[in-house]
Amino acid sequence: MEQMSDTSYYTGEVLRAAARYWDEKDADSVKLEKTKLRAMMEDYIRANNTCALATGTGDYVRCTPIEYSYHDGCFWMFSEGGRKFIGLAENPHVCLAIFDKYEGFGKLRGIQVTGRAELVEPFSETYNAHAAFQKIPLDALRKLSSPMHLICVHPERMDCLFSDFKKLGCASRQTLVPEVE
Repeated sequence: MEQMSDTSYYTGEVLRAAARYWDEKDADSVKLEKTKLRAMMEDYIRANNTCALATGTGDYVRCTPIEYSYHDGCFWMFSEGGRKFIGLAENPHVCLAIFDKYEGFGKLRGIQVTGRAELVEPFSETYNAHAAFQKIPLDALRKLSSPMHLICVHPERMDCLFSDFKKLGCASRQTLVPEVE
C-alpha cells in the first residue's frame, strides 16, 4: 500500500470544492418535470427492497444493508436490533442508498436519500398498520423474545442518478425534495 505524503493535496479548500461539485453542476442542468421524476423514482424504489442505511453519532458511523418497504412517502424497516441503533439513539439524521450493480456509465441506476429516522413504538397504531402492510401477523411479533423494532425514514432529499434521464433530454442526476405535509 502506498504511503500518504505529509503534505496532502486534500486541503480544506480542495475538499470544500469537491463537496460543491454536484450542487454547481446541477444548478445549470436540465430538470425533469417533478411529477415524472417522482413517478420514476417511486417505481424504482418499489421495484427494490434492500438499501444500505447509514447512521452515526460523533465519530461513530454504521452502514447496514436492510430490507425496506416504501409507502406513505416513507421507508419502513423492521429490525431485531444491531449497532445501527448506536447512531439512532443520538442522531435521527440518516442516509440510505438503493442501487443497481455497476455495469457501465450508460446503465447507472441508484437513489440516495437523506432524511430523518423515527423509531415507532412496538404495537402502536402506526406499528400495527405497518405490520399489516407487510402481512406480518401481530401474534407472530408478540411471540418474539424481544420486540421487533420499526424504523421509519422520512425523506428530506432524494438524489437520483439514472442514465435513462438522458434519453428524456435531462441531466442523468436529478434531485427531489419531498413536500412536508
